Amino acid sequence: MSDVVSTYLDETIRIAQSIDRAAISRAVTLLSDLRARRGRLFILGVGGSAGSASHAVNDFRKIAGIEAYAPTDNVSELTAWTNDVGWEVVFERWLTTSRIGAQDAVLVLSVGGGAPATSQNLVRAIDCAKAAGATVVSIVSRDGGHAKRRGDCTILVPVVDERRITPHAEGWQAVVWHLIVHALGPAT
Repeated sequence: MSDVVSTYLDETIRIAQSIDRAAISRAVTLLSDLRARRGRLFILGVGGSAGSASHAVNDFRKIAGIEAYAPTDNVSELTAWTNDVGWEVVFERWLTTSRIGAQDAVLVLSVGGGAPATSQNLVRAIDCAKAAGATVVSIVSRDGGHAKRRGDCTILVPVVDERRITPHAEGWQAVVWHLIVHALGPAT
């Protein structure tokens, strides 16, 4: 068991040493600008990242003073959209109903960032946000997927072992958004 613990923590150190610090700084700047213009932050994630989105909403609202929302926090609306029009459009419809605009931003939390065969709900939401002129920031892994291709700032969690992409990606989402909230500090 100690080998598993040492391996995981050694990989965590490797990620800390190689994660793109300039991308994190850019995300801080983009979200500071969002706060200054009094825009809203929509945080999107599925699976474990949905739980992270909910936690991040709390931190961005309470600590950084940014109006923030996660569509996965409203299970009734989420499942109604899923039932009536399909899972792939739930976030897109939610953003449209929220009247996302150029003053707003989307924060995508995802392992893969949306790919042709997976997370079409994130792909469509990113495209919706970009069409509205909103800023798209993401914390993702693998190759960054659609979030990296279309976004304004992607923080890529390096892959250090294919067998542990998901736990490292989801763990580092929390590290990075907590870092961003801390860097933003309380709203003045």
